[in-house]
Amino acid sequence: MKVYGAIVDDETRCTHYHTEKDIIAIKFKCCNRYYPCYKCHEEEADHKIERWPKEQFDELAILCGSCQTELTIHQYMQTDSCPGCQATFNERCSAHYPIYFE
Repeated sequence: MKVYGAIVDDETRCTHYHTEKDIIAIKFKCCNRYYPCYKCHEEEADHKIERWPKEQFDELAILCGSCQTELTIHQYMQTDSCPGCQATFNERCSAHYPIYFE
């Protein structure tokens, strides 16, 4: 899966967020491209972020950088680790949900 942005390693960490737990990328609804974070999107995309509407939370839009498993938005919001490889996700990412999701 191609991930865009200022990536610093093969688990989708970027120059903005690069702790051990920062291993997810988000598919942006506006361009159908995976980015590690909204800052990466802002730096590279030529358009504003379009948030995922609640009725589309069953779309595969989250990528585990550790094992490349794709999760739906609902799955991602209801877990703190990857169902594929059990890698732990950064629980503080939920503070950014309003940027990505309605």
